[in-house]
Amino acid sequence: MHVIVTGANGFVGRALARRLAMAARLGHMPIDRLSLFDLSFDDAPEEAFVRHLPGDLGDMAWLRRTLAKTPVDVIFHLASIPGGMAEQHYELARRVNLEATTVLLESGKAQVEAGRRAPVFVFASTIAVFGAMPALVTDETLPHPLMTYGAQKLIGETLVNDFSRRGWVDGLSLRLPGVLARPPARTGQLSAFMSDIIRELAAGRPFTCPTSPDATTWASSLPCVINNLVHAATAPMVFPEARRTLTLPTLRFSMKELIDAIAVVHGAGVNTLVRFEPQERIESLFGRFPPLETLAAAALGFSSDIDLTALVRRAIVDD
Repeated sequence: MHVIVTGANGFVGRALARRLAMAARLGHMPIDRLSLFDLSFDDAPEEAFVRHLPGDLGDMAWLRRTLAKTPVDVIFHLASIPGGMAEQHYELARRVNLEATTVLLESGKAQVEAGRRAPVFVFASTIAVFGAMPALVTDETLPHPLMTYGAQKLIGETLVNDFSRRGWVDGLSLRLPGVLARPPARTGQLSAFMSDIIRELAAGRPFTCPTSPDATTWASSLPCVINNLVHAATAPMVFPEARRTLTLPTLRFSMKELIDAIAVVHGAGVNTLVRFEPQERIESLFGRFPPLETLAAAALGFSSDIDLTALVRRAIVDD
């Protein structure tokens, strides 16, 4: 089995690469080759079957040459230009979020046309596709992205569905929520404060929260998201009406509830370390999330963290 992970030096990608390298298998199948794609690598797995492929995913010529070298069984496409960075650097975001996604999908087309099996294609989409949300988000809620990142991911979902319809990939798009707790990094993600508050309060440092206490959001721990990515690539699934996009189960909570959960894990004193200074843009993007129903994903075996305290414990341990 040959498995590819793009964005393998990112927060989620590193964790997924470590999981696959340590297990040396995906589901019941041993992994013969694990190819990791990213600009560069820090602390990447060094097992003999792991290949590190440093390069620019926005360089289509390099990407096509690299993909043409050997057939692929599973592609985890995690690489992206997220949130605020996509707003600031449209051309870069277009190349990585749209053009590279198309090239990866077309590698599946070429593989099928050469007489080989279509690869499994797990696409990391985002809840940013929803943009403005109704009072309740369900599997029937129509997306309406308000940022370039969400718009480009929505296009990627459509491509995954179309290439799957044509038998060129066996694809599934997963709309990921916020993933906690990310290490400090200049990624341009406006939602970074949700990771920062866990990390800073756990260390006993004061934190200024850019939302109100009652601001509500959705998030999952990193281990929970990795479990769901692996499940997407290994569990047999039948997709109603051939729709291959799922919003992952996740927890909805207020910032006050998150702080209370941090206090359960790290002591009641953390409540005194928080000052609230709401910023309207941050609150509007990440602080007004309504209740969420993910019945389709739950029926297919995807899951969320057990509760908010468990999420905090898992986030801190992984971080």
